[in-house]
Amino acid sequence: MTDISILNLHDYTYTLPADKIASYPLPKRELSKLLVYDKGTLKDDLFYNIEHLLKPNSLLIFNKTKVVHARLIFQKETGSTIEVFCLEPVLPTTEISQALIQTQKVTWKCFIGGAKKWKDGKLLKRINGVELTVQKNKTLDDAFLIEFEWNDTLLTFGEILQLFGNVPLPPYIKRTAESIDDSRYQTVYAHDSGSVAAPTAGLHFTSEIIQQIENNTKDNFKTDYITLHVSAGTFKPISADIASHIMHTEHITVNLKTLQNIISYISSGTVIAVGTTSMRTLESLYWIGINLMNKTENPFHVAQYRPYEAPSLIEAVEALKTIEKHIKDRNAGCINASTSLMIVPGYQFRIVKELITNFHQPNSTLLLLVSAFIGNDWKIAYQHALDNNYRFLSYGDACFFKH
Repeated sequence: MTDISILNLHDYTYTLPADKIASYPLPKRELSKLLVYDKGTLKDDLFYNIEHLLKPNSLLIFNKTKVVHARLIFQKETGSTIEVFCLEPVLPTTEISQALIQTQKVTWKCFIGGAKKWKDGKLLKRINGVELTVQKNKTLDDAFLIEFEWNDTLLTFGEILQLFGNVPLPPYIKRTAESIDDSRYQTVYAHDSGSVAAPTAGLHFTSEIIQQIENNTKDNFKTDYITLHVSAGTFKPISADIASHIMHTEHITVNLKTLQNIISYISSGTVIAVGTTSMRTLESLYWIGINLMNKTENPFHVAQYRPYEAPSLIEAVEALKTIEKHIKDRNAGCINASTSLMIVPGYQFRIVKELITNFHQPNSTLLLLVSAFIGNDWKIAYQHALDNNYRFLSYGDACFFKH
């Protein structure tokens, strides 16, 4: 059993020069560099060759979440600006897809930039006759509860965000959002609105590359989609020690057909996670199945340390078939769940055999996940990337890690 308390944060850091962080996407998605790691060996390639690097009988799982315009800028009468960054809905619902279709006032948990300048009262913004007001309702430990109200009830809150908000670029991209970000900080297959950060491994895929993979029936390639709405917690660094880090919760949806495809390829092929969000969803599925088998009180939430507190010898197929039965018995079509799963070195991967991902920040939970997947070889891979002019983080280049 993994003892998280013995993990040392200093083992999962590296020096990332500012000039290695990509501030803009490349002109074409598929022209990103691709660093391929396979059982200790490294190879430089380009992303448009990804189809030729897949093993026969591979299933690629994409995250089809869609980034919302979660960052809103208000100007006070004094001229000072206040930034409101929407994190997650609170009222009248905590379910993201439902919150985005509300046509009355809503309350969200938000970060506030310049909070000290906003003592009280409402902030107002007008665009094309539509008025949006926001009011601070409650101060939380690390955020605020903000009430949003608008004067056109034909518009949903999702449409309000699209009209008034900006693309929520990550904090390490030191520029304001531009028109290019509307399309490029979004995957070509984005569908389910609800993320405040893009599942960046998917940013390299074009519709043509996906079509080529799907058309390769000779090698039995298949693609499928889950949804995990990415929260701002993905950027939260581990500040002190790994064991005391509070992992963020994210909401996931997986339909029955996708679940059945995953079961099939676990048995006779390779399941590939496109991105750490897909990885987190897929591995969470295993623990949801175990929770159902154990009749856990809240089976559809995976706690942060669930795999480390009570290890399981149950095979992945058996765990996932338990979810399949649950869905069929209720004629539900899918499962909606949440996960706080923290994947750290020592974690036993149950479903994912290969991972396509970007290069991640030092001292981040995402780097811990990569280390859990390929061990200390992440240091060799990252140093190679630094020495060979790879571009890092959200708009940067990609890695293909084979487990």
